[in-house]
Amino acid sequence: MNARALSLFAVMAALFVIVGQAQSWSVSLTILNLCLISAVMALGVNMQWGYAGLFNAGTVGFAALGGVAAMLISVPPVQAAWAAGGPGLGWAILALLATIGAVFFIRWSLTGRQRVYAVIVVLVVGWFVIRAVFGPATSAIEAIQSDRFGFLGGLGMPILFSWLVGGLLAAGAAWLIGKTALGLRADYLAIATLGISEIIIAVLRNEDWLTRGVKNVTGLPRPVPFEVDLLASPWFLDLAAWLGAEPRIFAGIFVKLCYAGLFAAALLIVLWLSQRALHSPWGRMIRAIRDNPEAAEAMGKDVAGRQLQVFVLGSAVCGIAGAMLTTLDGQFTPGAYNPLRFTFLIWVMVIVGGSGNNLGAVLGGFLIWFSWVQAEPVGLWLVDTMTAGLPAESDLRTHLLDGAAHARLLLMGVILLVVLRFFPRGLLPEKPPEQPDADLPTADAAQSETAPRPVARS
Repeated sequence: MNARALSLFAVMAALFVIVGQAQSWSVSLTILNLCLISAVMALGVNMQWGYAGLFNAGTVGFAALGGVAAMLISVPPVQAAWAAGGPGLGWAILALLATIGAVFFIRWSLTGRQRVYAVIVVLVVGWFVIRAVFGPATSAIEAIQSDRFGFLGGLGMPILFSWLVGGLLAAGAAWLIGKTALGLRADYLAIATLGISEIIIAVLRNEDWLTRGVKNVTGLPRPVPFEVDLLASPWFLDLAAWLGAEPRIFAGIFVKLCYAGLFAAALLIVLWLSQRALHSPWGRMIRAIRDNPEAAEAMGKDVAGRQLQVFVLGSAVCGIAGAMLTTLDGQFTPGAYNPLRFTFLIWVMVIVGGSGNNLGAVLGGFLIWFSWVQAEPVGLWLVDTMTAGLPAESDLRTHLLDGAAHARLLLMGVILLVVLRFFPRGLLPEKPPEQPDADLPTADAAQSETAPRPVARS
């Protein structure tokens, strides 16, 4: 880490201290936890865009898959729902597999128009059969205590395990998308990923039997202790007394510190692996493909295969970040996933921090999310200060105070324009690959100079 990176991260640390002193340490730690999660997601996008030049406009879909993994892994199963609709779902899955198998058999055994007509018939019949058993099964599941449950629930496992499952689920979806969309041009790839991500969000919002839809799933298990349990623990009360802190306030801060430790560990692991991959022969090959895919393919490199690899890896990191966010929230809310928060802002983080530089992506994650959260209270303070001389019932003062909440959108645009104007490659730009010093002889050159020269014969 060079002096510039150290100074920028020191400025971010100072901003967190200022918020802790001016507002509260609870607010500062809340922002820190969200910044850590945003930095992980920015690393995932940086792998795709900074390493390989792949424009993924569907980050929100992979984050949502990570969130649903956190819910499905941690929530206990609803036994009544499984008893009511489980057999019907099993028959629906068998009908789906039978339909797929019949289609493959027809494509293998028939030819010409007979194959086309047979496939159409099998698909139509399979559709009606699946709907005949799937519809009543989901209706029975959603009727089970719909105010509290109305869905199948999950596996009842530790929620930290869902971080890995969320990454695997996002990686699987990315593999399916990449097999069909990576062959498209860059703008078509962006449209395809955006459309598929919206399909994922639509499914999560409408399939109540699986995710409760817009009714949300609350009360997810936590990997850290509850504040009530801490206040009943003698060791915690002794610690609060030793620090001279009020126990109720300190309990909330302690819980946020526990979350920060978990998220910081995850960020450091992903960052370390990303750095190792970037500076490995694989990373240099990926960047060579990004800069000149035709030349890389002419050298015998599997361009499509390597692009699929980095697309899957970046999506898996986004899925891990989505599971981390659901863990922090303690609830799964499909309606909260929107492209502004989970796609646009993440891209701004990568661009502002410096695409191709992992530390730049982390810095962008901290800077942009901190600015996004603090834009509203700082905007309200500025407007209140500037209009302090106006009467309280003034229409101008009321209008400005109401519009201060929208200052964050203006601030994002200003930050992006300023950085692109004065730092076109980001605050921490990508470093060029290390080149051997021209003034120093290479190993091969040194060996050739010390090797005995053949004697010319007459």
